[in-house]
Amino acid sequence: MLASLEGANVSAICERFCISRQTGHLWLRRHAAGEESFADRSRRPLDSPRRMARVLEEKILEVRDAHPAWGARKIAAILNRCGIEPPAVSSIHAVLQRHGRIAPDRPGRDFERFEKTAPNDLWQMDFKGRTRLANPEWMHALTIIDDHSRFAVELGACLNQQLQTVQNRLERALRHHGLPEAIYVDNGPPWGGGKWTILRVWLLKLGIRSIYSRPYHPQGRGKNERFHRTLGAEVFNLVNLRDQAHAQAVFDRWRHIYNRERPHQALDQATPAERYRPSRRPYPETLPIPQYDEGEIVRKVDPSRGRVQFKGRTWAVSDALAGETVAIRPRGRDGKYDICLGAHRVASIDLNQPENSE
Repeated sequence: MLASLEGANVSAICERFCISRQTGHLWLRRHAAGEESFADRSRRPLDSPRRMARVLEEKILEVRDAHPAWGARKIAAILNRCGIEPPAVSSIHAVLQRHGRIAPDRPGRDFERFEKTAPNDLWQMDFKGRTRLANPEWMHALTIIDDHSRFAVELGACLNQQLQTVQNRLERALRHHGLPEAIYVDNGPPWGGGKWTILRVWLLKLGIRSIYSRPYHPQGRGKNERFHRTLGAEVFNLVNLRDQAHAQAVFDRWRHIYNRERPHQALDQATPAERYRPSRRPYPETLPIPQYDEGEIVRKVDPSRGRVQFKGRTWAVSDALAGETVAIRPRGRDGKYDICLGAHRVASIDLNQPENSE
């Protein structure tokens, strides 16, 4: 209005209203053209030749919606597997953010990774806490993964953490995939915390070493802990598990996706199944019995007390070895002996100590 007055100085008016002359003349031109609103116009270009094609953006969202916990790297690997040249991971990430599929970025922490050199060198076994089912029972997810390939050899919906439950699930995995060299577990039940248990003796007779993590150091089971987070994000956070049968069916479907479809960042976006091979050691039809050389000192562990008789005295072994046949082998000439199940020392004897000493 002021600028329309006769003799008005546009530069002075712009200075009075604290705007630049360029803005002032722009508004005057827009007013002369009949505009009544002077909000800033969009600076979006009329044409964006580098903009992602709508069909590709829809494919990204399709993969994400099918697997709501997968990030940009896994989606890029899936696109590439389908014969679609993926855009940059950052572009996929931007699509997911633009369409509200992911929360704002949070700073992360890089961890140094360690892994065995071949499949079945080491399995990691653990329980993922407990979860209330809808029926409502408590369910414990037993997880067993191969250290080298991250292949989930077993994922069981268990109603308890008892020894027989674990042994039955583990036996099924051993029958399907063969015997590993060792199994890495924590110190809780039913693993035994390094003490001799029925489960540990059973594994020993199969030729499988039991390796125990340091107490209060879950980072030693890093791959299993990471697997648990993935299981939580892709199953527990998305599915209402009704009962044990439903939980096991959900686990079986998801384990197939995890092993054979889901790209794994630590494997350069390969799937665990691409790196896993069954063990060359099959599960035996009968449990092997330790053999001892002729002339060795052999004793049978008392089935009721877990002890053996030697040199007229009673020596503690373990209740877990009750009924087993063991060898007593001298360790030097100072009255010390090893009590062995096959080639493995399970207890010791020191004749210089009082009777019944451990």
